Parts: sequence; structure tokens; C-alpha cells
Amino acid sequence: MPKEFTYRGFTLEQLRKMSRDEFIKLLPARLRRSLERGFTESQRRLFEIIVERQQKGGLEDKPIETHCRDMIIFPEMVGMTISLHDGKTFVPIKIEPEMIGHYLGEFVPTNKRVVHGAPGIGASRSSMYVPLK
Repeated sequence: MPKEFTYRGFTLEQLRKMSRDEFIKLLPARLRRSLERGFTESQRRLFEIIVERQQKGGLEDKPIETHCRDMIIFPEMVGMTISLHDGKTFVPIKIEPEMIGHYLGEFVPTNKRVVHGAPGIGASRSSMYVPLK
């Protein structure tokens, strides 16, 4: 039997029934202080779109595209697909209960691993001894 998800002792249903102020009190200090200052303009717009989608019936096929990497994941977002910009493309992420209380940007890295190829001809003095392919 799978373990039921809890965040600070509350189930997902209990978190969804809480007011936003009650939920903010459960968050770590850094997130709590950020939210007590209020949403930025882009965060407010994104949250309005999310609430609007929830009222329409919830989970649509088309993900919400956003550049707002500093948005904190709320219980209302669980189950939605949000496409987050990584600097080049929009990467879709499915919001799961374990992501509550994290920033959206944590789940989409902005840089890729560097993969170096073989040295080219003339790249160094020793490359003159590398056989041609």
C-alpha cells in the first residue's frame, strides 16, 4: 500500500481546503517572507490563470506556458502541467504533491551538461599526431 502524501502533517485535501494565509504559515521562512511581501506581477498573472483553469474544470490538455521561475508551488497547482521556460524552450513539468513548497524553477535547469568532442586538427601541438578520420 503506497504511503499517503503529507506536508508538515497535513494531507493534500487538507492543504487544498486551507486558506492561502494558513498555508503560508506552514512554509519555510524564506518562502514565507517572500509571500508576505506579495506576488510580483508575473506571479499574480500566473496564479490567476491557474485559479481560472481550476474553476473551469481543472486539468486541460494544453499546459500553461510561463517564464515565472520564482513562483512557489501551491496545493491548487497539483495535477496541472506547466511549461516553464529554461532560457531556450518551454519544458513541460507535471506538478506532483511532493513539489509543494518549492519554486517552479527548481525542476527545470537552465543549463545543460557540457559534452566535449574530440579535438580538431590544429587544436594543439599534439593533434598533428592524431590520425585523420
